[in-house]
Amino acid sequence: MSPDIPLNGLPIREYLLVGLISLTLTFLLTGPVRLLAFKIGAVAVPRTRDVHTKPIPRLGGLAMYLGICGGMLLAHQLPLLRRAFEYSLDPWGVLVGGGVIMLIGMLDDRFELDALTKFAGQTMSAGIIVLFGIQWVLVWVPWGGNDIGPSGSLIVLDMNQGGLLTVLLALVLINAMNFIDGLDGLAAGIGVIASLATCTFSFQLLSDTNNDVINYAPALLSITLAGACLGFLPHNFQPARLFMGDSGSMLIGLTLAAASTSAAGKKLPIEQGPSNTIAVLSPLIVVAAVLFVPLLDLLMAVIRRTRRGLSPFHADKMHLHHRLLQIGHSQRRAVLLIYLWASVLAFGAVSLSLFDGLVVVWGMAIGLLVALLVSAVPRLRNR
Repeated sequence: MSPDIPLNGLPIREYLLVGLISLTLTFLLTGPVRLLAFKIGAVAVPRTRDVHTKPIPRLGGLAMYLGICGGMLLAHQLPLLRRAFEYSLDPWGVLVGGGVIMLIGMLDDRFELDALTKFAGQTMSAGIIVLFGIQWVLVWVPWGGNDIGPSGSLIVLDMNQGGLLTVLLALVLINAMNFIDGLDGLAAGIGVIASLATCTFSFQLLSDTNNDVINYAPALLSITLAGACLGFLPHNFQPARLFMGDSGSMLIGLTLAAASTSAAGKKLPIEQGPSNTIAVLSPLIVVAAVLFVPLLDLLMAVIRRTRRGLSPFHADKMHLHHRLLQIGHSQRRAVLLIYLWASVLAFGAVSLSLFDGLVVVWGMAIGLLVALLVSAVPRLRNR
Protein backbone atom coordinates (compact mmCIF):
# COMPACT_ATOMS: atom_id res chain seq x y z
CA MET A 1 0.00 0.00 0.00
CA SER A 2 1.23 3.49 -0.74
CA PRO A 3 2.11 5.29 2.54
CA ASP A 4 0.72 8.71 1.59
CA ILE A 5 -2.61 7.61 0.09
CA PRO A 6 -5.55 6.91 2.42
CA LEU A 7 -7.27 3.55 2.34
CA ASN A 8 -9.56 3.24 -0.69
CA GLY A 9 -8.45 6.70 -1.88
CA LEU A 10 -7.93 5.97 -5.56
CA PRO A 11 -6.04 8.48 -7.75
CA ILE A 12 -8.96 8.66 -10.18
CA ARG A 13 -8.39 12.29 -11.14
CA GLU A 14 -4.76 11.63 -12.02
CA TYR A 15 -5.70 8.69 -14.22
CA LEU A 16 -8.42 10.71 -15.94
CA LEU A 17 -5.93 13.52 -16.59
CA VAL A 18 -3.49 11.06 -18.15
CA GLY A 19 -6.24 9.62 -20.35
CA LEU A 20 -7.31 13.11 -21.40
CA ILE A 21 -3.74 13.99 -22.40
CA SER A 22 -3.48 10.80 -24.49
CA LEU A 23 -6.81 11.63 -26.13
CA THR A 24 -5.88 15.25 -26.88
CA LEU A 25 -2.42 14.46 -28.26
CA THR A 26 -3.74 11.71 -30.51
CA PHE A 27 -6.54 13.92 -31.80
CA LEU A 28 -4.18 16.81 -32.57
CA LEU A 29 -1.42 14.68 -34.09
CA THR A 30 -3.73 12.76 -36.43
CA GLY A 31 -3.85 15.66 -38.91
CA PRO A 32 -0.05 15.93 -39.36
CA VAL A 33 0.21 12.13 -39.53
CA ARG A 34 -2.41 12.13 -42.31
CA LEU A 35 -0.26 14.56 -44.32
CA LEU A 36 2.80 12.40 -43.68
CA ALA A 37 0.95 9.31 -44.92
CA PHE A 38 0.14 11.06 -48.20
CA LYS A 39 3.72 12.27 -48.54
CA ILE A 40 5.35 8.84 -48.11
CA GLY A 41 2.66 6.95 -50.03
CA ALA A 42 1.08 5.05 -47.15
CA VAL A 43 -2.33 5.02 -48.81
CA ALA A 44 -4.95 2.25 -48.85
CA VAL A 45 -6.04 1.75 -52.46
CA PRO A 46 -9.45 0.01 -52.63
CA ARG A 47 -9.29 -3.77 -53.17
CA THR A 48 -11.98 -6.36 -53.84
CA ARG A 49 -12.38 -7.25 -50.16
CA ASP A 50 -12.38 -3.62 -48.96
CA VAL A 51 -15.44 -1.58 -48.09
CA HIS A 52 -14.05 1.88 -48.90
CA THR A 53 -14.22 3.04 -52.52
CA LYS A 54 -11.52 5.72 -52.71
CA PRO A 55 -7.86 5.88 -51.62
CA ILE A 56 -7.50 6.75 -47.92
CA PRO A 57 -4.21 7.34 -46.06
CA ARG A 58 -3.26 4.93 -43.30
CA LEU A 59 -0.70 5.55 -40.61
CA GLY A 60 -2.94 6.33 -37.66
CA GLY A 61 -1.00 4.03 -35.36
CA LEU A 62 1.79 6.61 -35.23
CA ALA A 63 -0.53 9.26 -33.77
CA MET A 64 -1.95 6.74 -31.30
CA TYR A 65 1.50 5.65 -30.14
CA LEU A 66 2.61 9.25 -29.65
CA GLY A 67 -0.57 9.89 -27.65
CA ILE A 68 0.20 6.90 -25.41
CA CYS A 69 3.77 8.15 -24.95
CA GLY A 70 2.49 11.60 -23.98
CA GLY A 71 0.07 10.18 -21.41
CA MET A 72 2.76 8.00 -19.84
CA LEU A 73 5.21 10.90 -19.77
CA LEU A 74 2.69 12.92 -17.78
CA ALA A 75 2.06 9.97 -15.46
CA HIS A 76 5.80 9.71 -14.82
CA GLN A 77 5.79 13.35 -13.66
CA LEU A 78 2.82 12.89 -11.28
CA PRO A 79 3.94 11.74 -7.80
CA LEU A 80 0.95 9.44 -7.33
CA LEU A 81 1.23 7.64 -10.67
CA ARG A 82 5.02 7.49 -10.77
CA ARG A 83 4.72 4.33 -8.68
CA ALA A 84 3.64 2.51 -11.83
CA PHE A 85 7.19 3.09 -13.12
CA GLU A 86 9.06 2.72 -9.83
CA TYR A 87 7.60 -0.64 -8.81
CA SER A 88 7.08 -2.15 -12.25
CA LEU A 89 8.66 -2.22 -15.68
CA ASP A 90 5.30 -2.82 -17.38
CA PRO A 91 4.90 0.73 -18.78
CA TRP A 92 8.43 0.67 -20.19
CA GLY A 93 7.73 -2.70 -21.77
CA VAL A 94 4.67 -1.32 -23.57
CA LEU A 95 6.55 1.77 -24.72
CA VAL A 96 9.42 -0.29 -26.17
CA GLY A 97 7.40 -3.24 -27.47
CA GLY A 98 4.63 -0.96 -28.71
CA GLY A 99 7.17 1.21 -30.51
CA VAL A 100 8.64 -1.81 -32.27
CA ILE A 101 5.30 -3.20 -33.41
CA MET A 102 4.15 0.28 -34.46
CA LEU A 103 7.24 0.65 -36.67
CA ILE A 104 6.62 -2.78 -38.19
CA GLY A 105 3.03 -1.75 -38.85
CA MET A 106 4.20 1.47 -40.48
CA LEU A 107 6.40 -0.53 -42.84
CA ASP A 108 3.42 -2.73 -43.69
CA ASP A 109 1.20 0.32 -44.20
CA ARG A 110 3.71 1.60 -46.74
CA PHE A 111 5.22 -1.50 -48.37
CA GLU A 112 2.68 -4.33 -47.69
CA LEU A 113 4.93 -6.79 -45.82
CA ASP A 114 4.37 -10.52 -46.25
CA ALA A 115 2.60 -12.47 -43.51
CA LEU A 116 5.73 -14.28 -42.29
CA THR A 117 7.68 -11.04 -41.82
CA LYS A 118 4.80 -9.46 -39.92
CA PHE A 119 4.45 -12.55 -37.73
CA ALA A 120 8.16 -12.44 -36.88
CA GLY A 121 7.82 -8.79 -35.90
CA GLN A 122 4.75 -9.53 -33.79
CA THR A 123 6.59 -12.32 -31.99
CA MET A 124 9.59 -10.06 -31.33
CA SER A 125 7.34 -7.34 -29.88
CA ALA A 126 5.53 -9.87 -27.66
CA GLY A 127 8.91 -11.16 -26.49
CA ILE A 128 9.96 -7.62 -25.57
CA ILE A 129 7.06 -7.11 -23.16
CA VAL A 130 7.89 -10.48 -21.58
CA LEU A 131 11.51 -9.39 -21.07
CA PHE A 132 10.19 -6.36 -19.17
CA GLY A 133 8.30 -8.66 -16.79
CA ILE A 134 4.80 -8.63 -18.30
CA GLN A 135 3.83 -12.28 -18.09
CA TRP A 136 1.34 -14.65 -16.49
CA VAL A 137 2.36 -15.98 -13.09
CA LEU A 138 -0.88 -17.55 -11.83
CA VAL A 139 -3.46 -19.47 -13.87
CA TRP A 140 -6.70 -21.03 -12.63
CA VAL A 141 -7.59 -24.53 -13.85
CA PRO A 142 -10.95 -26.28 -13.28
CA TRP A 143 -9.47 -29.41 -11.69
CA GLY A 144 -7.97 -30.14 -8.29
CA GLY A 145 -8.92 -28.37 -5.11
CA ASN A 146 -5.89 -27.98 -2.93
CA ASP A 147 -5.56 -24.21 -3.36
CA ILE A 148 -9.02 -22.74 -3.68
CA GLY A 149 -11.38 -25.53 -2.77
CA PRO A 150 -13.26 -28.09 -4.86
CA SER A 151 -13.98 -25.68 -7.71
CA GLY A 152 -10.43 -25.66 -9.06
CA SER A 153 -6.84 -24.85 -8.27
CA LEU A 154 -4.13 -22.32 -9.00
CA ILE A 155 -1.07 -23.18 -11.06
CA VAL A 156 2.07 -21.14 -10.48
CA LEU A 157 3.95 -20.78 -13.76
CA ASP A 158 7.71 -20.50 -14.04
CA MET A 159 9.32 -17.82 -16.21
CA ASN A 160 9.43 -19.99 -19.34
CA GLN A 161 5.82 -21.15 -19.06
CA GLY A 162 4.49 -17.69 -18.16
CA GLY A 163 6.51 -16.06 -20.94
CA LEU A 164 5.30 -18.54 -23.55
CA LEU A 165 1.67 -18.10 -22.48
CA THR A 166 2.01 -14.31 -22.64
CA VAL A 167 3.57 -14.41 -26.12
CA LEU A 168 0.77 -16.67 -27.38
CA LEU A 169 -1.90 -14.40 -25.90
CA ALA A 170 -0.26 -11.32 -27.40
CA LEU A 171 -0.03 -12.92 -30.85
CA VAL A 172 -3.70 -13.92 -30.72
CA LEU A 173 -4.85 -10.45 -29.68
CA ILE A 174 -2.61 -8.65 -32.18
CA ASN A 175 -4.00 -10.67 -35.07
CA ALA A 176 -7.56 -10.53 -33.71
CA MET A 177 -7.50 -6.73 -33.67
CA ASN A 178 -5.86 -6.75 -37.09
CA PHE A 179 -8.59 -9.00 -38.51
CA ILE A 180 -11.45 -6.95 -37.06
CA ASP A 181 -10.12 -3.68 -38.50
CA GLY A 182 -12.35 -3.77 -41.57
CA LEU A 183 -14.90 -0.97 -41.09
CA ASP A 184 -14.42 2.70 -40.27
CA GLY A 185 -14.07 3.15 -36.52
CA LEU A 186 -14.47 -0.54 -35.66
CA ALA A 187 -11.04 -1.39 -34.23
CA ALA A 188 -10.71 1.99 -32.49
CA GLY A 189 -14.12 1.62 -30.84
CA ILE A 190 -13.42 -1.95 -29.73
CA GLY A 191 -10.11 -0.70 -28.35
CA VAL A 192 -11.94 1.96 -26.32
CA ILE A 193 -14.46 -0.54 -24.93
CA ALA A 194 -11.89 -3.22 -24.10
CA SER A 195 -9.40 -0.83 -22.50
CA LEU A 196 -12.07 0.96 -20.42
CA ALA A 197 -13.37 -2.39 -19.16
CA THR A 198 -9.83 -3.46 -18.26
CA CYS A 199 -9.26 -0.09 -16.58
CA THR A 200 -12.44 -0.48 -14.52
CA PHE A 201 -11.31 -3.91 -13.38
CA SER A 202 -7.87 -2.50 -12.50
CA PHE A 203 -9.50 0.21 -10.38
CA GLN A 204 -11.44 -2.51 -8.58
CA LEU A 205 -8.17 -4.36 -7.89
CA LEU A 206 -6.66 -1.13 -6.55
CA SER A 207 -9.64 -0.65 -4.26
CA ASP A 208 -9.62 -4.27 -3.04
CA THR A 209 -5.88 -4.19 -2.31
CA ASN A 210 -5.80 -0.72 -0.71
CA ASN A 211 -3.76 0.84 -3.51
CA ASP A 212 -1.23 -1.94 -3.86
CA VAL A 213 1.48 -0.55 -6.15
CA ILE A 214 1.45 -3.70 -8.29
CA ASN A 215 -1.95 -2.66 -9.64
CA TYR A 216 -0.98 0.85 -10.75
CA ALA A 217 0.56 -0.30 -14.03
CA PRO A 218 -2.47 -2.08 -15.61
CA ALA A 219 -4.70 0.91 -14.89
CA LEU A 220 -2.13 3.21 -16.51
CA LEU A 221 -1.72 1.02 -19.60
CA SER A 222 -5.45 0.70 -20.17
CA ILE A 223 -6.35 4.38 -19.56
CA THR A 224 -3.67 5.66 -21.96
CA LEU A 225 -4.80 3.19 -24.62
CA ALA A 226 -8.43 4.22 -24.12
CA GLY A 227 -7.47 7.87 -24.54
CA ALA A 228 -5.46 7.18 -27.70
CA CYS A 229 -8.26 5.15 -29.30
CA LEU A 230 -10.90 7.72 -28.34
CA GLY A 231 -8.78 10.57 -29.69
CA PHE A 232 -8.33 8.77 -33.00
CA LEU A 233 -11.99 7.75 -33.37
CA PRO A 234 -13.36 11.13 -34.63
CA HIS A 235 -10.93 10.96 -37.57
CA ASN A 236 -11.67 7.30 -38.23
CA PHE A 237 -15.44 6.96 -37.81
CA GLN A 238 -17.38 6.57 -41.05
CA PRO A 239 -16.61 8.31 -43.33
CA ALA A 240 -12.98 7.91 -42.29
CA ARG A 241 -10.34 10.48 -43.22
CA LEU A 242 -7.49 8.28 -41.99
CA PHE A 243 -7.08 4.55 -41.32
CA MET A 244 -5.10 3.33 -38.33
CA GLY A 245 -3.53 0.63 -40.49
CA ASP A 246 -1.57 -2.29 -39.08
CA SER A 247 0.51 0.23 -37.13
CA GLY A 248 -2.59 0.99 -35.06
CA SER A 249 -4.46 -2.32 -34.91
CA MET A 250 -1.37 -4.31 -33.89
CA LEU A 251 -0.48 -1.64 -31.30
CA ILE A 252 -3.96 -1.96 -29.77
CA GLY A 253 -3.68 -5.76 -29.63
CA LEU A 254 -0.25 -5.71 -27.98
CA THR A 255 -1.23 -3.05 -25.42
CA LEU A 256 -4.47 -4.88 -24.54
CA ALA A 257 -2.50 -8.10 -24.05
CA ALA A 258 -0.04 -6.28 -21.80
CA ALA A 259 -2.75 -4.52 -19.77
CA SER A 260 -4.89 -7.64 -19.28
CA THR A 261 -1.84 -9.75 -18.36
CA SER A 262 -0.62 -7.09 -15.95
CA ALA A 263 -4.07 -6.94 -14.31
CA ALA A 264 -5.05 -10.61 -14.26
CA GLY A 265 -1.88 -12.66 -14.70
CA LYS A 266 -0.02 -11.76 -11.54
CA LYS A 267 -2.62 -11.84 -8.79
CA LEU A 268 -6.01 -13.54 -8.56
CA PRO A 269 -8.36 -11.92 -6.04
CA ILE A 270 -8.87 -15.03 -3.92
CA GLU A 271 -9.19 -12.80 -0.85
CA GLN A 272 -12.81 -12.18 -1.84
CA GLY A 273 -13.70 -15.71 -0.76
CA PRO A 274 -12.10 -19.07 -1.54
CA SER A 275 -15.49 -20.65 -2.13
CA ASN A 276 -16.66 -17.98 -4.52
CA THR A 277 -15.86 -19.36 -7.96
CA ILE A 278 -16.95 -16.19 -9.77
CA ALA A 279 -14.63 -14.08 -7.63
CA VAL A 280 -11.74 -16.43 -8.33
CA LEU A 281 -12.49 -16.55 -12.05
CA SER A 282 -13.27 -12.86 -12.48
CA PRO A 283 -9.87 -11.85 -13.95
CA LEU A 284 -10.05 -14.59 -16.57
CA ILE A 285 -13.72 -13.88 -17.27
CA VAL A 286 -12.94 -10.21 -17.81
CA VAL A 287 -10.05 -10.97 -20.19
CA ALA A 288 -12.18 -13.42 -22.19
CA ALA A 289 -15.26 -11.19 -22.36
CA VAL A 290 -13.39 -7.99 -23.15
CA LEU A 291 -11.81 -9.61 -26.18
CA PHE A 292 -14.63 -11.99 -27.14
CA VAL A 293 -15.72 -10.25 -30.34
CA PRO A 294 -12.27 -9.94 -32.00
CA LEU A 295 -11.25 -13.42 -30.83
CA LEU A 296 -14.46 -14.95 -32.19
CA ASP A 297 -13.85 -13.23 -35.52
CA LEU A 298 -10.26 -14.52 -35.56
CA LEU A 299 -11.29 -18.09 -34.70
CA MET A 300 -14.02 -18.18 -37.35
CA ALA A 301 -11.60 -16.79 -39.96
CA VAL A 302 -8.93 -19.40 -39.19
CA ILE A 303 -11.44 -22.28 -39.30
CA ARG A 304 -13.07 -20.98 -42.47
CA ARG A 305 -9.78 -20.55 -44.34
CA THR A 306 -8.07 -23.76 -43.23
CA ARG A 307 -11.15 -25.80 -44.20
CA ARG A 308 -10.75 -24.39 -47.70
CA GLY A 309 -7.08 -25.30 -47.76
CA LEU A 310 -6.00 -21.65 -47.53
CA SER A 311 -3.56 -19.90 -45.22
CA PRO A 312 -5.08 -18.52 -41.99
CA PHE A 313 -3.75 -15.11 -43.10
CA HIS A 314 -5.48 -15.29 -46.50
CA ALA A 315 -7.79 -12.28 -46.79
CA ASP A 316 -11.49 -12.70 -47.48
CA LYS A 317 -14.77 -10.84 -47.10
CA MET A 318 -16.50 -13.07 -44.53
CA HIS A 319 -15.65 -11.36 -41.24
CA LEU A 320 -18.37 -10.52 -38.72
CA HIS A 321 -18.64 -6.95 -39.96
CA HIS A 322 -18.90 -8.13 -43.57
CA ARG A 323 -21.77 -10.44 -42.63
CA LEU A 324 -23.63 -7.62 -40.92
CA LEU A 325 -23.31 -5.60 -44.13
CA GLN A 326 -24.56 -8.55 -46.17
CA ILE A 327 -27.78 -8.91 -44.16
CA GLY A 328 -28.64 -5.26 -44.73
CA HIS A 329 -26.97 -3.08 -42.09
CA SER A 330 -25.20 0.12 -43.06
CA GLN A 331 -21.53 0.61 -42.18
CA ARG A 332 -22.30 2.81 -39.21
CA ARG A 333 -25.05 0.55 -37.90
CA ALA A 334 -22.83 -2.53 -38.24
CA VAL A 335 -20.05 -0.81 -36.27
CA LEU A 336 -22.46 0.35 -33.56
CA LEU A 337 -23.92 -3.15 -33.28
CA ILE A 338 -20.48 -4.66 -32.71
CA TYR A 339 -19.88 -1.92 -30.13
CA LEU A 340 -23.09 -3.04 -28.40
CA TRP A 341 -22.09 -6.70 -28.35
CA ALA A 342 -18.62 -5.90 -27.04
CA SER A 343 -19.93 -3.51 -24.36
CA VAL A 344 -22.49 -5.96 -23.00
CA LEU A 345 -19.91 -8.73 -22.71
CA ALA A 346 -17.00 -6.62 -21.45
CA PHE A 347 -18.74 -4.47 -18.86
CA GLY A 348 -21.02 -7.34 -17.86
CA ALA A 349 -17.95 -9.42 -17.02
CA VAL A 350 -16.42 -6.56 -15.04
CA SER A 351 -19.70 -6.16 -13.16
CA LEU A 352 -19.43 -9.76 -11.93
CA SER A 353 -16.63 -8.65 -9.63
CA LEU A 354 -18.56 -5.56 -8.44
CA PHE A 355 -22.23 -6.53 -8.02
CA ASP A 356 -24.47 -9.48 -7.28
CA GLY A 357 -23.73 -12.24 -9.79
CA LEU A 358 -27.35 -13.23 -10.44
CA VAL A 359 -28.41 -9.66 -11.19
CA VAL A 360 -25.46 -9.18 -13.55
CA VAL A 361 -26.18 -12.43 -15.40
CA TRP A 362 -29.81 -11.40 -15.94
CA GLY A 363 -28.70 -7.97 -17.11
CA MET A 364 -26.23 -9.50 -19.56
CA ALA A 365 -28.87 -11.90 -20.85
CA ILE A 366 -31.28 -9.04 -21.53
CA GLY A 367 -28.53 -6.98 -23.16
CA LEU A 368 -27.49 -9.86 -25.42
CA LEU A 369 -31.11 -10.52 -26.37
CA VAL A 370 -31.56 -6.87 -27.36
CA ALA A 371 -28.32 -6.97 -29.35
CA LEU A 372 -29.45 -10.15 -31.12
CA LEU A 373 -32.85 -8.71 -32.02
CA VAL A 374 -31.37 -5.46 -33.32
CA SER A 375 -28.80 -7.40 -35.35
CA ALA A 376 -31.54 -9.50 -36.95
CA VAL A 377 -33.88 -6.59 -37.83
CA PRO A 378 -32.96 -6.38 -41.57
CA ARG A 379 -33.39 -10.13 -42.05
CA LEU A 380 -36.69 -10.16 -40.18
CA ARG A 381 -37.90 -7.18 -42.22
CA ASN A 382 -37.06 -8.98 -45.47
CA ARG A 383 -38.98 -12.05 -44.40
